[in-house]
Amino acid sequence: MKFSAKELEVLYLDNHLLAVNKPAELLTQATHLDGRSLEEVAKMWLKRKFKKRGNIYLHSIHRLDKPVSGIILFARTSKALSRLNTQVRGRLIKKIYFAQIEGELIPRRGVLRHALIHGAHRAYCPPSGGKEAILSYTVCKVYSRSSLVKIVPHTGRYHQIRAQLSLIGHPILGDRKYGSRHTSLRIHLHHAQMSLTHPVSLERLTIISAAPFM
Repeated sequence: MKFSAKELEVLYLDNHLLAVNKPAELLTQATHLDGRSLEEVAKMWLKRKFKKRGNIYLHSIHRLDKPVSGIILFARTSKALSRLNTQVRGRLIKKIYFAQIEGELIPRRGVLRHALIHGAHRAYCPPSGGKEAILSYTVCKVYSRSSLVKIVPHTGRYHQIRAQLSLIGHPILGDRKYGSRHTSLRIHLHHAQMSLTHPVSLERLTIISAAPFM
């Protein structure tokens, strides 16, 4: 995917944090197989904005799957990174996702609990064992063959939202890895809201990004 610093959508910026909107089909961080990433684009954007030379300190505190869009938060200092990682470990950072799923989900509000393992770039529900995966959901709107769902994950397992919705028979539109029959060119899953304590000011901060399929 071609994506330049000029196209970067910045959601929040100060001396300690940078939050941006990740487009679908772009890695959060580069791998040995693909050097193109949101992190590299964000570094270039900062370098140009502040006319800096040399290396830019920037570390994401979380990732999104490559086909998923939405908020990515970066730490711009080692102090911010350390304090944000403490919040992550303590599950003090709250996230909200929106997904468009196949079919009508009943009941309209509930909690999903599964035990998941992952392997071969996919999450599974084994006959026994696995790590507990919990999310709560609310159906926001029902269409003719799909539903818009608000999701709050309470654990951070690999492919958790995608796997859990598939396990109950409502895969996310476009998510062929988890059984979607929809021909969409993208997965309809978006990280839309993130609430945390600012690592320096200690004020409560909420970052919002509108889902492109809403």
